Amino acid sequence: MSAAEGVLLVVAIALFAYLTWALLRGENL
Repeated sequence: MSAAEGVLLVVAIALFAYLTWALLRGENL
């Protein structure tokens, strides 16, 4: 895995986690 792929992977996971957290938080509120 190249450095660029690692960065993209981290960004994708962080974005997915944030969207999931925002969705769950919105449902809880």
